[in-house]
Amino acid sequence: MKLSLVMLVPALLLAIGADAQNYPTRPIRVVIPYAPGGGTDILGRFISPRMGQELGQQVVIDNRPGGNSIIGTQIVARAVPDGYTIGMIDVSFTINQALFPKLPYDAVKDFAPVTLMASSPLALLVHPSVEAKSVKELIALAKAKPGALTYSSPGIGGAGHIAFEQFAHVAGVKLTHVPYKGAAPASADLIAGQVQMAMIAPSVLMQQIKAGRVRALAVTGARRIATLPDVPALAEAGLAGVDTGTYWGAIAPAGTPRPIVTQLNEQIVKHLHAPDLRDRLNDLNMDLVCNKPAEFGAFIQTEVTKFGKIIQDAGIKTE
Repeated sequence: MKLSLVMLVPALLLAIGADAQNYPTRPIRVVIPYAPGGGTDILGRFISPRMGQELGQQVVIDNRPGGNSIIGTQIVARAVPDGYTIGMIDVSFTINQALFPKLPYDAVKDFAPVTLMASSPLALLVHPSVEAKSVKELIALAKAKPGALTYSSPGIGGAGHIAFEQFAHVAGVKLTHVPYKGAAPASADLIAGQVQMAMIAPSVLMQQIKAGRVRALAVTGARRIATLPDVPALAEAGLAGVDTGTYWGAIAPAGTPRPIVTQLNEQIVKHLHAPDLRDRLNDLNMDLVCNKPAEFGAFIQTEVTKFGKIIQDAGIKTE
């Protein structure tokens, strides 16, 4: 049995290598580890039909929400490394590595980075029923009613959760976290008033912000954003320590042939830079990055280390 397995592995690798020369010859699956509607899903659906048209094969979106993106990401980690299963990730990918001690995969070792597609700060949003009209008023309200204010997030340990933990730590307030299985359901309950606050990428709720269905009090980081010029950065309110944003990238299983990874990188970067799509991303306040696989790999390692320190310093637990 052991001898057969030893012989089988090189044969499988040779078959994959041969297939790489003609790639792709069948549909490609793009696993989105969230429910439809969030930033990760938006980007995946932007590029998939364009890639499919140029590659001559259907590129199919497969939404697999749950477990703070772990369920969908595990599917990618266990897929055959032949380029026919790739995954979309966001900042939870690197947060999870630091937050969960028993992940079913390793964010650094078990994937082939394709490209860091785009990045964005988060918007601090409140339901119109919340009395606070500024960050200062929100902090005062939270101090007056410890634990009474609730906030939604796309999942435990997601960017919105980490950002609010930073906010609570820096501002000295107590808030109540309500996790969901993606940005879309977390946003839906914010709009409905089931929760009072959220920190979500502006791209997800820009139309609702402009329509007044939710109120933007600030954006994370040190500077304002072009799409919300009248909304201050949290640094302006004395909360420079609340700097968690999000990003979106593409990955493949570890062992995916380098020519296929290179081809996927070139395809994604090319289509994201198409003038019409670039304008749509600008409107959603998604800042294009589109780097090389090696650069994205280095970024992932840096982010894992960074969030490890943030999580340890804030004492964040998965509960």
